[in-house]
This record gives sequence, C-alpha cells and structure tokens, in this order.
Amino acid sequence: MAIRFHLDENVSSAIARALQRRGVDITITPEQGMIGSSDEEQLAFALSEQRVLVTHDTDFFALIDAKPSHAGIVYCDKRRRSLSHVIRGLLLIWEIMTPEDMERHVEYI
Repeated sequence: MAIRFHLDENVSSAIARALQRRGVDITITPEQGMIGSSDEEQLAFALSEQRVLVTHDTDFFALIDAKPSHAGIVYCDKRRRSLSHVIRGLLLIWEIMTPEDMERHVEYI
C-alpha cells in the first residue's frame, strides 16, 4: 500500500495539484472542512485516516512529544526550499517509503 498524505492549510495548493497529477492520494485541509482547526485536530484527522501529515508548521514538533502516536509527519521548511524541491521530496517519500516506515516517523524536506 502506498503512502497517503494530508496537507495542512499552510501547504501550497500548487504542491497539492502537482501530487494529484502524479496519482498521489492526498487530502487537503480546505476540502476536509478543517480550515482553522488546531494542530492537534489536524494530527488526529491524519492518524484516523492513516495519512502522513505534510506541514510547514514547526508547532507540530511540540505536539509530537505530547502525542507520540501518528501516521507520520513530513516537515517542509518553506523558507529554505522551493516548491519544486518540496514536490520532489514528497514524491521520493511516496515512491520509496511505506506507511509502516512512516509510522511515528518525521521526515524533513
């Protein structure tokens, strides 16, 4: 089974479109009616759907310590990485890692 992603509201819609064009199964915060949801709610949704959470938000690091159970998190530093770099990184994770590899794991792009 391939990794499925959930992109929080801070992730560019261009990233979402690029992943969808390549056949990646994603959900995005606006389509889930979760705009304005707390970080904890975003992480709980991703876990309930067995989706790796993709975020630019460093606040998730504190949340990971408090709630160690998650389906995986990919943190993308948007100040240091271009959109194309983030897209390539997410595609690489999608191609080579499994949901089991990502469980309780954080990847940095």
